[in-house]
Amino acid sequence: MTEFPQRQIGRTRLRVTELGLGCATLGGSQIAVARAAAEEIVGAAWAAGVRYVDTAPFYGVGQAERCVGDALRDHPRAEWVLSTKVGRLLRRNPTGVFADGRRHPLPFDAVYDYSYDGIMRSFEDSFQRLGLARIDILYVHDIGGYQHGEEANAALIKTLRESGYRALEALRNAGEVAAIGIGVNEREVLLEAMDWGAWDAFLLAGRYTLLEQVPLDDLLPKCAAAGTSIVVGGPLNSGILAGRDTWNYRPAPPEVIDRVTAIAAICDSHRVPLAAAHCSSHWPIR
Repeated sequence: MTEFPQRQIGRTRLRVTELGLGCATLGGSQIAVARAAAEEIVGAAWAAGVRYVDTAPFYGVGQAERCVGDALRDHPRAEWVLSTKVGRLLRRNPTGVFADGRRHPLPFDAVYDYSYDGIMRSFEDSFQRLGLARIDILYVHDIGGYQHGEEANAALIKTLRESGYRALEALRNAGEVAAIGIGVNEREVLLEAMDWGAWDAFLLAGRYTLLEQVPLDDLLPKCAAAGTSIVVGGPLNSGILAGRDTWNYRPAPPEVIDRVTAIAAICDSHRVPLAAAHCSSHWPIR
């Protein structure tokens, strides 16, 4: 088993392995993933030395949280760190008809709710799906103009700032979670949130990769000054840097494919796999 170095989360006492397991795909919303296979993936990550696992209610509308809890429940709880997310509630949908075009392994629809009550409800619901008694890091999931459009997001941000953030602070102050943060695919909302919140960590997906390093100019320096950690999510840009044709969850455009081809050629000349080149150089940072 590899002994991965660990990094501190913000100014908390939490330490996570430099390589973590993100569980979006395990939910089976994009491609079918059997529950047993999902648990085996979590088990393989554990056997390889990974001690930080991230999940969310949205991943498989509950399936990923169920699989993570079942796979990790018997491991000593003090030896690993778990993050999950708030911002969506799962509502029962017995019709079997879902409007979002995604697979629904469980019969639920996800409904956005960034209010105080919504975040508290989501937090408690996650314990039931996980079958666990502790969540270490709580991220606000998918808020921002990228997800909702600028006009709709303005109202959602107001709700989070004036209502939902109080729930996050209450949970952290009471020791119910060790760290709070935001998990998104855009840096702009993180820069804005730093003006009105005290955040321990941000999970930034797809924006700090071999294809993009814009956060180096603004977000990362601001986080370093504030003592806020950045966890790099989606480091393979949803597949294009691992041999697939998807970029930012959609088919990659020709210009992105050309860039990846050029980067891959450099990797080949050094006999380094493209995915390994990326993951060896982009870890959670503080």
